[in-house]
Amino acid sequence: MERLVERLASSVGGASSRLGSRLDISPALLQASFVLLATFICGLIVRAGAAFAQASWASDPRWYLVYPPQLPEKETTVKQTSIRIPGSSAIQCYAPATGQFLGTVEATTEAGIDRAIAAAAEVQRKWASTTTLTQRKAVLRSLMKYIMDNAEQICKIAGVDSGKTMVDAQLGEILVTVEKIQWTLAHGEKALRPSRRPTNLLMAYKRNTVHYEPLGVVAALVSWNYPFHNLMGPIISALFSGNGIVVKVSEQTAWSSRYFLDIARGALAAHGHDPELVQMVACWPETAGHLTSHPGISHITFIGSQTVAHHVAASAAKSLTPVVAELGGKDPFIVLESAGGRKDGDLPRIRDIILRGTFQAAGQNCIGIERVISSGAAYDRLIEMLEPRVKAIRLGPDADMGAMISDASFSRLEELIAEAVSQGARLLAGGKRYAHPDHPRGHYFQPTLLVDVTPSMRIAQTECFAPVLTMLRAKSSSAEDILAIANAPNFGLGASVHGSERDPALQPIVRGLKAGMVAVNDFAAYYAVQLPFGGVAGSGYGRFAGEEGLRGLCNIKAVCEDRFGWLGVKTAIPPPVQYPIASQDRSWRFTQGVVEVGYGASARKIAGVTKILKNM
Repeated sequence: MERLVERLASSVGGASSRLGSRLDISPALLQASFVLLATFICGLIVRAGAAFAQASWASDPRWYLVYPPQLPEKETTVKQTSIRIPGSSAIQCYAPATGQFLGTVEATTEAGIDRAIAAAAEVQRKWASTTTLTQRKAVLRSLMKYIMDNAEQICKIAGVDSGKTMVDAQLGEILVTVEKIQWTLAHGEKALRPSRRPTNLLMAYKRNTVHYEPLGVVAALVSWNYPFHNLMGPIISALFSGNGIVVKVSEQTAWSSRYFLDIARGALAAHGHDPELVQMVACWPETAGHLTSHPGISHITFIGSQTVAHHVAASAAKSLTPVVAELGGKDPFIVLESAGGRKDGDLPRIRDIILRGTFQAAGQNCIGIERVISSGAAYDRLIEMLEPRVKAIRLGPDADMGAMISDASFSRLEELIAEAVSQGARLLAGGKRYAHPDHPRGHYFQPTLLVDVTPSMRIAQTECFAPVLTMLRAKSSSAEDILAIANAPNFGLGASVHGSERDPALQPIVRGLKAGMVAVNDFAAYYAVQLPFGGVAGSGYGRFAGEEGLRGLCNIKAVCEDRFGWLGVKTAIPPPVQYPIASQDRSWRFTQGVVEVGYGASARKIAGVTKILKNM
């Protein structure tokens, strides 16, 4: 760099002399101008070099090792497929697809929750005050490298603990997690950068910004359906926004969660940061209230059911802790008649999307397809196309569809289906639990196709969270008829609409849907691009993911400061309104003039100036 500066200085001297003689301009003046230009260029080069060096350092992920959990040497199946062991506070862990015993995990106590929050809080203060966004990105890059390098191992462990197949784990555990990391690396810094806000005439001398600062220690209560992704997602956002985090994992997947926690902690340790910044608890429901009401928690993200959400919100209110609640849904998948047509039109593609969106992870997806709504020939043709495919789905850990997390919902599902059939629905496939010949302790429910369901049936209003595909026929593909069915349940999470882009009903349906997210001619695409995620009505409130989710983990601080303070332009109290007020009448006319200048039309502004001057 020194040699570069010397060369620039030499070039400046020579160029200024030659140009000065040609233009009859003082060489000294030209040289001064060139020096300023050279200084500016050098500054740009220095900044570019520093940025390159920083980017090169940050883009070099660190390798680290995390040992996965080991299966018991002797393979045994549990006597009772229950996570509770009589006479013990420990959590019994077993594979829902096979009933294989995996081990036990000691349930976290209230004292354990206190220790976890205290440990995270102590480290968070240093993390927030000493790390830059570039350093946090470096941690996420190393985390991403570990996930990509060990994706198969992560999928196997998640699959064993939750019952899903390897393909379902690749899509639901790995893909969405690395997408979240990639988005955060590419766009997270912009989302947390202080943003400028407009001013007004009276406050034109002020500069307004909004800053996004860490809250402290946040908590996430996550569900069991995607144990790796549901745990890792809140950790990614918490770390990048400068927070510590305590994740309350489900008792159903406590066995795998410790390994997944260590993956996140390993990335921190690989860069010299204290892994205690990230904490995990696995407690019984009766203990969870200690976490949600804890004054040391600054924010709660809850992923779960409506019933539990009521308890979480009430508990959090004791400490006035804000909650983002992502609850269930009864997501409609709408197929307009314009999607069909000559040679079935778009229906073959739509059929495949319906199958994946319904039976992925045995239907245990918060934004899974719960209702297919169509009309006319498209409805009938879809049934013809779906029935043989649903009947052909094979069950098993290495087959098309895996197990459900437990059999706790089986009786309820069978009752809902039988009731619908008694009210006129047609059961074309499945409808009951499945006794797997190779895995009698596994929790399997038959892939189900239930058609001619009506909005008044309980199954059309109740979240199944299961491999149950229900179809409802609308009177027509008009926006009015479609929305009457789609918006009937007290849910509003996701939705999908399929039809010709020229269909006049398409956009009115998109606008009229009671939902937090809508995919047009696709399914759940909003989740793959990190749009804000969440619902309305019975599906919860608040958002995670995207800019809104990242900023939601921050103290949003409004800062108003002087734009020209260095010139002495600052707020001062004018004499007419200084205490004690000399004249109420005069101060009234003065303040009236101020309001008219700031907010009146042109003539009133002039009158306002006059009032100000006359009453100073």
